[in-house]
Amino acid sequence: MTSPQSDESHPRIRDHSLLTRIVSADVAAGLIRDGMVVGMSGFTRSGEAKAVPLALARRAATDPVGITLITGASLGNDLDGLLADSGVIQRRLPFQSDARLRAKINDGSVMYLDQHLSETVEQLRSGQFPKPDIAVIEAAAITEDGGIVPTTSVGNSAGFATQARQVIVELNTCAPAALEGMHDIFIPADRPAREPLFLRNPDDRIGTPVIRVDRDRIAAIVLSDRQDSYANLGDADDDTRAISHHITAFLEREVRRGALPPSLPPLQAGIGSIANSVLSGLTDAPFSNMTMYSEVLQDSAFDLMDSGKLDFASASSITLSAARHADVMGRLDHYKDRLVLRPQEISNHPEIVRRLGIVAINTALELDIYGNVNSTHVMGSHMMNGIGGSGDFARNAGLSIFVTKSQAKGGLVTSVVPMVSHVDHTEHDVDVLVTEQGLADLRGLAPRERARVIIDTCAHPGWRDTLSDYFERACRRGGQTPHVLEEAFDWHSSFRTTGAMVRRMANAGTASA
Repeated sequence: MTSPQSDESHPRIRDHSLLTRIVSADVAAGLIRDGMVVGMSGFTRSGEAKAVPLALARRAATDPVGITLITGASLGNDLDGLLADSGVIQRRLPFQSDARLRAKINDGSVMYLDQHLSETVEQLRSGQFPKPDIAVIEAAAITEDGGIVPTTSVGNSAGFATQARQVIVELNTCAPAALEGMHDIFIPADRPAREPLFLRNPDDRIGTPVIRVDRDRIAAIVLSDRQDSYANLGDADDDTRAISHHITAFLEREVRRGALPPSLPPLQAGIGSIANSVLSGLTDAPFSNMTMYSEVLQDSAFDLMDSGKLDFASASSITLSAARHADVMGRLDHYKDRLVLRPQEISNHPEIVRRLGIVAINTALELDIYGNVNSTHVMGSHMMNGIGGSGDFARNAGLSIFVTKSQAKGGLVTSVVPMVSHVDHTEHDVDVLVTEQGLADLRGLAPRERARVIIDTCAHPGWRDTLSDYFERACRRGGQTPHVLEEAFDWHSSFRTTGAMVRRMANAGTASA
């Protein structure tokens, strides 16, 4: 809901000179023209502007408009799907997770640029991609001097707001007032004269609590009262609990041998049920005084705080399940001194990740016998969501861990394959692979050694013989990384035609499925 209120005061707009710029969502959406580049707030279904995109989708029904839409990551409240169905989105970057938008990406009607999340604003800043014509930013408040207080995510909002010709502020009265002061907004200088980032610990603050914007560029303020979407976090199951147990046991061994401190290095975890379950499992682990330097804080981060195990968490957004959202948002003052939200170019900054020695835990769609990981494309061609920040962390982390269940589709698909159908993370960036079957520590192993460990440890028992058969025949052909190239994607091809992966073993007359 939105309503113009230009002749009245508003407790969250403390710069009274801006009160005359309050307009309806429809009026604000009218500023967005066909062919524009539009930057919108939002990161992992939290902190997105809500009223203006809805108004833009309504307008497109009678006044077609097509834009390039750039965000921090995925939008909530089905906005990506609504904007895609209405024809508004013609080009989209850098990440999405909506089924309807995904369908249009995969049929070629929407051009999608899947990017490392640390790079988008850098490309805008350096002129590699057109700067936004308009930025639409959700805010919890506007301060006395015109500073914009973000809500539950920062994402790319600060970069959009500082670079766009015009800014639309969507003031969400549902956002807790306690969010003010939780953000650390730092905008790096232009290269090559940029100074080092003096962020030495997750709880350091190097910026300001608000986004600074020239008042003259604030073209409209829209009042909104719509909640963030809830995270779709499934309950932990036997497989995710097993994955969590394998990782916890591994980290305990690393601490015992002196490779990691008892508090562990700062943790990063990707989004989704598996990553959330893995972190929640640490509440019962013998680690304390832990910290996080991550992109997203899910339920597990607050579980760890409540257990007394997690001292501080730095991220770019907070994305919570329905069961946890009201509780956390209602007690933000309780958590406030232990949280900070940053722009994603800082939360995912490769130099900081490398220097802090992050333990990174991210999710794979599939992995191959040599340790390459596919995290984006189903059967090599169809986009799922995107690479997100996993590459920012995997390549630069002190310890890079990828997790997945060993099978999918009720056992018709193995997640461990001879060769991944799309490579997002090469074997060079992967230290540890984990499924419910076990954990493969790949550090210090040559490709042929990695293959044996991955097959024996991570693959489901029902697929190990066929994987071993492939590997042994590949080794007879020789090579540093042996393959039977004419068969490497047979399993994927079989799924595309039959709905199940099938691999015929060379020395058997029966197929394995």
